[in-house]
Amino acid sequence: MLKGVPAIIPPELLKALCEMGHGDEFTIGDANFPAHSYSDHIIRMDGHKIPEILDAILKLIPIDQYVDHPVTVMEIPPEAGIEKPITDKYAKIAHEHDGRDDLLEYVERFSFYDRVKSRSLFVVMSGETEIYANVVIRKGVI
Repeated sequence: MLKGVPAIIPPELLKALCEMGHGDEFTIGDANFPAHSYSDHIIRMDGHKIPEILDAILKLIPIDQYVDHPVTVMEIPPEAGIEKPITDKYAKIAHEHDGRDDLLEYVERFSFYDRVKSRSLFVVMSGETEIYANVVIRKGVI
């Protein structure tokens, strides 16, 4: 048993986070994210929403201090009609843990998929049902 680790963090995720180095990236995918198409390392957290997962993870690791936008999200097209995107919650959570504003980078959907495939070490699959809710985090230095 470890002290200070949020209870929702499964051992496999704790190990994966610990093995990451500065500048490494991982993805938290929503319930619709095609994770197996973009990664060979999938960690399941189906019973949890992304804001809860993101907050728990950022209690354990820093986000990259050496880039302007260490948090990458899918750009939401206007035709999606989303008035209060979940990414606003991500910005607030990231700010609470990092202190900087404007940490999010918005990337077109297919460019986002390409980034996950080429740079994410693993994908955490959540139970998040909001659309365009996927997020990539770049780990920083302690």
